[in-house]
Amino acid sequence: MSPRRYRMGQRKAAAERTRAQVLTGTLELLSTPRGFSEFSIDAVARKSGVARMTVYYQFGSKAGLLEALYEHLVARHDTGQLADALRNPDSLAALLEFIDVFIRLWSSDRVVIRRVHALAALDPALAQSVQTHHARRRHELEVILKRVRGQYGHPGFSKFSEALEIVYMLTSFETFDHLAGATRRPNDVGDAVKRLALAAVVLHGAELESGKSRTPKAS
Repeated sequence: MSPRRYRMGQRKAAAERTRAQVLTGTLELLSTPRGFSEFSIDAVARKSGVARMTVYYQFGSKAGLLEALYEHLVARHDTGQLADALRNPDSLAALLEFIDVFIRLWSSDRVVIRRVHALAALDPALAQSVQTHHARRRHELEVILKRVRGQYGHPGFSKFSEALEIVYMLTSFETFDHLAGATRRPNDVGDAVKRLALAAVVLHGAELESGKSRTPKAS
């Protein structure tokens, strides 16, 4: 390896270490009781032990930093796990594994994710990043539910879109945060979400259709 390429490799490694250091500092800051109200580039720099210009150099802006943090949080639980769920030959088992991935994600850094979502409501760039991840979750759910329909016949074509939206809602952070409350364990929330998701996918459409057939006609 040439000396120039070696130096470039060293600089890249150093930049990646600095980036990880700043992301860790941001995570720690937003985890503190006053982290939301005191969040700023200066506060992140102090927490991370770097100069404020280093934060700007690495991430460009506060929104860029928060986008990178959100992607970092998702990647810690996403890498390989969703792919494994999607490859499961049993589509209902794949759905349950998919739910488990997001329960672990939402419970891992719950306070930080809640605050990032709150900040996204005030920043269009960050909101776009969060919505991109939500759109990916919806697409992967659609893939799984189409497999469920192919294997089990549910949800029916007329109820597919509605079932998809229900399960998409059930796997959101907002649903997890509400169901978890102050004391409920993540596994208990996961069990509840799975039961509701299975009801939406397997029972919801069939029950409505059979209910219609039993409804007496008005005289």
